Amino acid sequence: MSVPSSGSRAHSRSSMLRKIVEGVSQPIWLVSDTRRLSDIQWFQETYGAVTQTVRVVATEQSRQQRGWVFIPGVDDAESECGLDDFGAFDWVIENHGDEQHLEEQLGHLIEFVHSRL
Repeated sequence: MSVPSSGSRAHSRSSMLRKIVEGVSQPIWLVSDTRRLSDIQWFQETYGAVTQTVRVVATEQSRQQRGWVFIPGVDDAESECGLDDFGAFDWVIENHGDEQHLEEQLGHLIEFVHSRL
């Protein structure tokens, strides 16, 4: 079995992303669950300054209260933590269990999206 190198995986992923948006015109794209730096880089290179990145964070304690249990080999894999050091997110949404605070943050993000339509 052949395992693609990191570079060929990124190329394959960018080819897939390019195919998805090909011929489609949208005023705004909301892409959920981007997991790798190469994905963000592709959007930034393709769409430039209009690209906005959003990270949702939660404390380990609040995640555990929701039933999350750390699984070695899964929760420490690139697909789960590859963006932990990215650090340049335009928006950081805190989801620590305070519903009112979460709603306020999402409200600001929604207002921003509406301002771009």
